[in-house]
Amino acid sequence: MGFYDRYILPPLINLACSSKPNMKQREKIVPRAEGDVLEIGVGSGLNLGYYDTAKVGKFWGLEPSEGMRKLARKKLQDSDLEVEWIDLPGEEIPLDANSVDTVLLTYTLCTIPDAHRALRGMRRVLRPGGKLLFCEHGIAPDEDVRKWQNRVNPVWRRLAGGCNINRDIPDILASSGFRVVEDERMYIPGIRALTYNYWGSAVAD
Repeated sequence: MGFYDRYILPPLINLACSSKPNMKQREKIVPRAEGDVLEIGVGSGLNLGYYDTAKVGKFWGLEPSEGMRKLARKKLQDSDLEVEWIDLPGEEIPLDANSVDTVLLTYTLCTIPDAHRALRGMRRVLRPGGKLLFCEHGIAPDEDVRKWQNRVNPVWRRLAGGCNINRDIPDILASSGFRVVEDERMYIPGIRALTYNYWGSAVAD
């Protein structure tokens, strides 16, 4: 990991992902996590303050970036949440099968190199009746916006730590063995190529 990825990128991502519209989206989905929870891509810990800790049992936080974990630990000083960290990429979930009640994803699928493999791992660790809660940005419905997303994505991905702005989130979920049961979509305030959001819940199909 180079200097940019270790020291420059984490605070930049934290700044971008902590905008007011993004935080409003987190507020919609994170408090619904319950039971034993696995968050994939904790990042700088922007979700930590939104968990209803009375509903959360064990909590695993998967985050491969040392710089991001460092930022998240600062936020934990003001939280009752106890995190067991997993220092691995999203494709390498080490937990036992049927060990988690809720998997949480917020603005994470865009960055995982092999999103299908990661989701199959999430499906494996979910208990029967468990749920995947997600809030992601991805491919827009408008053709003019999609063209810009596809055009800009190669450069954006290199600058933004592997973030892809043109992924089809519902299709990725469905093709990885999940059935989306709640599916909400809209542009949130900001640059349209970056801000088409998908959020809801899914279960193992």
